[in-house]
Amino acid sequence: MARPKSEVPHAEGIEEETKQSLLRRLSRIRGQVEGIRKMVEEDRYCPDILQQFDAVHSALKSTQKELLANHLNRCATSAIERGGEEAEQVRKEIVELFGRYMD
Repeated sequence: MARPKSEVPHAEGIEEETKQSLLRRLSRIRGQVEGIRKMVEEDRYCPDILQQFDAVHSALKSTQKELLANHLNRCATSAIERGGEEAEQVRKEIVELFGRYMD
């Protein structure tokens, strides 16, 4: 379940330049997904559709990595610099995030 930024003490938010980059990428991904939908409707050749799924998957992974970098550069770094229990919680969070999202 997504938490609002205000509920996470170390949340710094998404840097504006990164936010705009993420939004552009997500718009392109949305277009790619719509393209896949159209291919399915048109009963296109399955391997061609699968290739487009792979492209969307790659685009999502790339976008995910950009957001993770933002989190590490802003939220996690700030919390670690402040120290204390919050820093330890963020270190654990980082390990969990890498385990979950970096394959």
